[in-house]
Amino acid sequence: MSKPDTPKAMPPEGPMLPVPGLDYGLLDGLLGYALRRAQNALYLDFYRATAEWDISPPRFAALVLIARNPGLRQGLLGQAMGLHRSGALRLTDWLTAQGYAERRDAPDDARAWGLYLTPVGKRLLVKLEAAVATHDRALIQALGDQGPTLKAGLERLARIATAPPTD
Repeated sequence: MSKPDTPKAMPPEGPMLPVPGLDYGLLDGLLGYALRRAQNALYLDFYRATAEWDISPPRFAALVLIARNPGLRQGLLGQAMGLHRSGALRLTDWLTAQGYAERRDAPDDARAWGLYLTPVGKRLLVKLEAAVATHDRALIQALGDQGPTLKAGLERLARIATAPPTD
């Protein structure tokens, strides 16, 4: 069975490395800009590690979340991934068009449905998880002792940056 034409996973256009001679002004001192540069580089590296499967980081994350939470509702998937409703719909449509996931009626609500990995999706995820785990270990190793500390710091930063303002 051939798969319908669907958008390919798009790598970032470039690594966002500093351009010699370009004055970045305030940007060079901003934590967020440094994180954006790092995220772009990590996305490129992830894309290289998973290129044979046409899987982007969001597609991989969705596969993992659906596998670990059978019957996951699309809205909750979007919430977990920080996606708007339309983004969650496009992602779900892509996963189902590829045959990696399927929508099934929810047993407790006739108006709703949940997401489940198909056997094809489960087999793909086994390969992806191995490749992504290897990829991640290499990154952590390259950082040496700072790897686990950086990861913990980034998790803390995400909590701090999304905390409600205090008066």
